[in-house]
Amino acid sequence: MFGFLKSGFQKIKGALSKTRSFLTQRLKSLFSKPLNEETFEQLEQILFEADLGSQCAMNFVEHLREELKRAPTQDIPTILKIFHDHALSLLKVPTKIQKHLPQPGEPLVILIVGVNGSGKTTSIAKLAKKFQSEGKKVLLAAGDTFRAAATEQLTLWADRLGLEIVKGQAGSDSSAIAFDALSAAKARSADIVLIDTAGRLQNKTDLMQELEKIKRVCTKVIPQAPHETFLVLDATTGQNAIDQAHTFNKFTPLTGIILTKLDGSAKGGIILSIYQQLGIPVTWVGTGEKADDLDPFDPDAYVNALFDLED
Repeated sequence: MFGFLKSGFQKIKGALSKTRSFLTQRLKSLFSKPLNEETFEQLEQILFEADLGSQCAMNFVEHLREELKRAPTQDIPTILKIFHDHALSLLKVPTKIQKHLPQPGEPLVILIVGVNGSGKTTSIAKLAKKFQSEGKKVLLAAGDTFRAAATEQLTLWADRLGLEIVKGQAGSDSSAIAFDALSAAKARSADIVLIDTAGRLQNKTDLMQELEKIKRVCTKVIPQAPHETFLVLDATTGQNAIDQAHTFNKFTPLTGIILTKLDGSAKGGIILSIYQQLGIPVTWVGTGEKADDLDPFDPDAYVNALFDLED
């Protein structure tokens, strides 16, 4: 178990290397000079550029001000430890999200949503592999019928992993596929159903309303379904990810976030911003391109890696 946790820490530490390098180098430069009001203004800008967002960045700056009043210091390890402890306290505030569990004999239904290019279909395949490795019987639903390549891509993954998949013709009704998939899952005693949906822009109301329809149709087969709704967000999109989460959460309440491409961004602070503003937990993080590069989000490992502290 210890080896597994250490491996997970090393993966997220590697994924956050760009953000960590950006933060530590800028902070070392900033606090090598005498402290004044401009120091805190520049600090807020540094944190904002690491994608903590304006609200979260201001929160961190004010917290540091108070800590430095009690114990003045310009020692970088001490300042990083102050940030580390504050970040962890934010992430460990209990979420207000209420989840529903499947009834005995029913599959766990997970609806996956997100915009095109976020890594949605690949994330579904990675999740399926994780669950499969735990001995779960997984069924895939190819509900992204507006992009033929999405169904083909998910079918390839299903074949590669030896999973069952329910799909329809290009342009067919996504909610009908969800209905068929849940019916099949019950008949075949599947443990988990992963439903792909068409990538859609959060500012397209008609497309967002289709997600509501999929959710309604799911309840006709399994009353509390979907039990989880995960939004796939691309870490490199920055604060636009917050807008996406706001809108998707309005149309189909989210229970978690899959954050992809964390290794390709110097803006790993987005996780703190998302949770502080929305209270929606990041459940999984993509730490690379391989099928195994999807890990459960661990607040301790994340904060340690972000602020360059050993696990």
